[in-house]
Amino acid sequence: MPSREQFHTELDELNEDIVTLAKHTEKGLRNAVDALFKQDIELARKVIQDDKLIDKQEAAINDKTILLIAKQQPVATDLRRLIIALRVVTDIERMGDNAKNIAKAAIRLGNHNVLSVPPELQTMRDMTLSMLETSMEAFRGEDILIAQKLSEMDDRVDKLYKHIVSELLTKTATNPDQIQYVMQIAFSARYIERFADHITNIGESILFLVKGEIVDLND
Repeated sequence: MPSREQFHTELDELNEDIVTLAKHTEKGLRNAVDALFKQDIELARKVIQDDKLIDKQEAAINDKTILLIAKQQPVATDLRRLIIALRVVTDIERMGDNAKNIAKAAIRLGNHNVLSVPPELQTMRDMTLSMLETSMEAFRGEDILIAQKLSEMDDRVDKLYKHIVSELLTKTATNPDQIQYVMQIAFSARYIERFADHITNIGESILFLVKGEIVDLND
């Protein structure tokens, strides 16, 4: 197989590894929020344990990318693809950390909490997972039109985040004894919002890959 064809085969495999890693973070966020709603401590612990696997996979992808750079010595767009792969996988790993932090919040609240979690938090989670799916579609196809959709999607997540925090502050004012509950839910909403921000970073990386321009999708 010619060297260049081999390079693109390995690059395709690398990209699939990245998409698979994104699927693991999707599962992590989904399970972490479910653990919060269901007061499922075991599920929360599983999210934390699974995050260690995400960290190992990130390291493996980074090693594979660096080896590919050293072995093939790519230039121009091909080199940019590999640099972007390193950036994207870093954002995905940090998304996993945010899911892990939500799981930790579920553990802190325990399984005897009589207060219900705001349903908007689940809506926010689902909106963010839709963003992740969109980002991976854009990543696979190097599609800037799809990547640009992430900006508007992130705005909706941000708006819902502000609404949730506002409602929680109102609850604190009328029920100061619920401060621990309010803090952990507010933190969890913030972690989802940060998860979404990392997805917009992926969109920005795709735009830079294709256009060679730095675009702020969080603006």
